[in-house]
Amino acid sequence: MILLESHNVVIHTTLSEKAAKPSSLDVVFVDFDGVRFHMSTPEKKTVLQLSMNIRCWDELAAYGAPDILQREYGSMIKVPPEPEYNITLQIDLEQLPADEESREALIKSISLIKRNVLGAPFESAFREQKQLEASSGSFGQLMQIHYRDEEAIYVQAASDRVTVIFSTVFREETDRIFGKLFLQEFVDARRPGIQNAPPSIQNAPQVLYSNRDPPLEIRDLPGLRHSEDIGYVTFVLFPRHFAKRDSSFNTISHIQLFRDYLHYHIKCCKAYMHSRMRHRVSEFQKVLNRAKTEVATTERKTVTGRTMISR
Repeated sequence: MILLESHNVVIHTTLSEKAAKPSSLDVVFVDFDGVRFHMSTPEKKTVLQLSMNIRCWDELAAYGAPDILQREYGSMIKVPPEPEYNITLQIDLEQLPADEESREALIKSISLIKRNVLGAPFESAFREQKQLEASSGSFGQLMQIHYRDEEAIYVQAASDRVTVIFSTVFREETDRIFGKLFLQEFVDARRPGIQNAPPSIQNAPQVLYSNRDPPLEIRDLPGLRHSEDIGYVTFVLFPRHFAKRDSSFNTISHIQLFRDYLHYHIKCCKAYMHSRMRHRVSEFQKVLNRAKTEVATTERKTVTGRTMISR
């Protein structure tokens, strides 16, 4: 299985090309979870404008997304943003660092704008966990991010952990079956006695999966669905998963892509099985074709040498 990249490849590639050779631009594209981007050069070729629209912006703003954007992008933030978008960055290509390594780091940071915005509730929960641990508190605020239709992420800090819950909808019966198999592997991965399991697997977050019934942490929330086509995946993050800056960054980058990672591999699995079935049918057709008997045709002639024709 592969891990999906946390940065947007279109933004990264376009910025790299325009930094080398500025030109006019006006393109709209969509990322995972229906996040819409608009890259354009409305004033001049050397000033590129990047706008993003995300459906759960109001919730993310309440959990500190504007502060993270200010920390990461500073003076590049344009106020007010482009109409119909939540955030707009104005990038002066002439002011990019001359050093190639620094320029690449800045371009990579800009291409992580979606990741940085969605990381706001996780950073808030990590800080809250440290405060609860120091004050011997119990539970922090339950943060809800409704980032897709009928699906959401729930994040809650406790004194010894941070709990992250994904609700995900399986539209088809086959998706539900494959999803249950994949998620059961996540649950069983940390069980002792698993053959060929690397030692580092025991340091992975604990994973719990429930079908139809929501976990206890969110069971009392209004509006939750109780149907066979919805599943709940719970990740239990311990301080070792976010205590250091690098581990915190990687944890946030990976966990927010979990839903896309799961459904991507479900579709890949279905595509592989369909290709194998088509191959098997083709082989069966070859066998059937070889099994056909060939009728021998011989010419019958009269005594005078004329050929007899059957009518």
